[in-house]
Amino acid sequence: MATGQNWVLTSELHQRIDSIATRAARAATSDLAADLDAIRRIAMANGLTPAVCIVHAIESALASGQRGPMIADGLSLLRDAVACGRTDSRADAAFAAACSIRLAS
Repeated sequence: MATGQNWVLTSELHQRIDSIATRAARAATSDLAADLDAIRRIAMANGLTPAVCIVHAIESALASGQRGPMIADGLSLLRDAVACGRTDSRADAAFAAACSIRLAS
C-alpha cells in the first residue's frame, strides 16, 4: 500500500462497494448506477483513477442486464483498485486490463 493512503476514504468506499454487492441481485439498476456514480465522483475527486475505469465497466455491464458473478467480480476488482493506493498510469493500465478480462461478456 502506498504511503499517505487515506484509510478513512478507503474504508468509506469499501463500505459503499459492500453495500452495492449486498443489494446487487435485487436492487433496481438505476439505484445501483446512482451508487456507482457516487463512488466514481469520490474516486475522481481524490485521484483514485484506477477505480474510475472499473466503475464505468460495471455500469456498462449493469446497463446490458448483467448481474451475479460478473458484477461481483467487478466489485471485487473495484475494492482492490480503491485499496491499492496507486494513481500512476501503470496502475490505471493494469486495472483496466484486469477489468476487461474479468468483465468480458
